[in-house]
Amino acid sequence: MVTVTEIAKNKIIELREKDGLAGNHGVRVAVEGGGCSGLMYDLNFDSEQRATDHVFEDKGIKVFVDKKSLLYLIGTELDFSDGLNGKGFQFKNPNATRTCGCGESFSV
Repeated sequence: MVTVTEIAKNKIIELREKDGLAGNHGVRVAVEGGGCSGLMYDLNFDSEQRATDHVFEDKGIKVFVDKKSLLYLIGTELDFSDGLNGKGFQFKNPNATRTCGCGESFSV
C-alpha cells in the first residue's frame, strides 16, 4: 500500500485545482530506471486505472501504481515539504537501501 500524508493530500488538491482537473484525478506513482542511485520516482496526475494497476485510496486521494512499480513502493508514504531543506513531494520508502542527496532516486 502507498499512503499520503495530510500535507501531501492538501498539496495534491491545491495543484489539481490549479491545473483545472476534476476531483476524480488521483496521482500515478511509478518507478523508472535512472537517477544517480539507479531508480527514480515518477509522479503525475491520472484518472484512468490501467489493467495492471493497483489502486489505493488514502485520505480521499486515489493512488495508481503499476504492477512493476508496486514491488519497489510497498509501504511508501508520499509526503510534501516546503521547508528550507527543499520543496516538493518526498517519498518515504522503507524498501530503499540508499537514496541520493536530492531524494529523487534510490536503490534497493
